[in-house]
Amino acid sequence: MVERFENMPPQLRVAARFVLDHPKDVALMSMREQAQQAGVSHSTMMRLARWLGLEGYEDMRSLYARALRETIAGEPARQGVERNGDSGYSTAGVVADSLAAQISSLGEYGNAMQFIAAAELLAGARNLFGLGAGSAYAIASHFVHIMSFAAGRDRKVMLVGEIAGHGLDALQHAGRGDVLLAVGMSPYERMTIEVARQAARQGVGVVAITDSSVSPLTRIGREAIVVTSSSQSFFRSMSPAFAAVEILAALTAARSGTNAAERVKQSEEQLAAFGVYWKPPR
Repeated sequence: MVERFENMPPQLRVAARFVLDHPKDVALMSMREQAQQAGVSHSTMMRLARWLGLEGYEDMRSLYARALRETIAGEPARQGVERNGDSGYSTAGVVADSLAAQISSLGEYGNAMQFIAAAELLAGARNLFGLGAGSAYAIASHFVHIMSFAAGRDRKVMLVGEIAGHGLDALQHAGRGDVLLAVGMSPYERMTIEVARQAARQGVGVVAITDSSVSPLTRIGREAIVVTSSSQSFFRSMSPAFAAVEILAALTAARSGTNAAERVKQSEEQLAAFGVYWKPPR
C-alpha cells in the first residue's frame, strides 16, 4: 500500500492513510465506521480493497484482525477497572498501558532496523541540525540537547528555525556530510516540510521522525522513523517521538566513539561550579 500510495486517486489516498495509521481500528471497527473516521464514503473503502487486489473490504479487515490477534495477548487491559470507586484509576491505567505498548513497539525488528540505519547516518555526520515546529519543537530541542554530548567537540549540533533564535540561515552553508533531524506530525507544519526539502536539495541527509509511512517527511528523508501519535485522550501523544529521539541518541553515541557519559559529567560539574544547580540550605 505504501509503495502504491503516490499513484492512488486522491480519495483512495485518504482511505489508505487511515488504514496505514489506524491498524487496530481497521481490525475492530465496521467498514462504515472506518469510512466515517477517515472522512470518505464507504464505497471508497471498498474501492481501496479492490485497488489493492482484494475481493472486498472484509478481506482487508481479516488481514488486520489476524495481525491484531497475534499481538493483543501481551497487552494489559484495565478498561473499566476502578479502585475505591474512582474511575480516574482506570483512565490513568489505560493511558499508561497505551503509551507503554506504543513505546515498546519501537523495539520490534522492523522499527529497530530503521533506528540502526538512521543512527549510522547521524554518527557519520559532519554537523547535526534539529528541526521541528509546534509540538514537535520540544522533540527537536531534546535531540539537539542530548546529541551535543554524543557528537563530540569537533562538530556543531544546532536547533534551526526562527523559534530557536538561530533562524533558518543556520542551514545556509549546510550540505553533503551534514544531517538534519526533521520532526513533524499531522497536521504537518509548512515550515518543517519546506526547510527539510530545501536541506535535501543542498545535499543534507535528512532523518525524519514522523507519524505515517506516507507522511511528506518520510518521502523527503533519507531515513525515517515512524511513530504513532494517537492517544487515549483528546491530544496527540508526543511520548513515542521523545522515546525515538532517545533511542537514536543511544545508538548514535555507541557508533560515534565519543564518551558521552564523561562529557555529561564534565558539563554538570562545570555548571555546578557556576551555581546553576539548587542546593538545600545548610
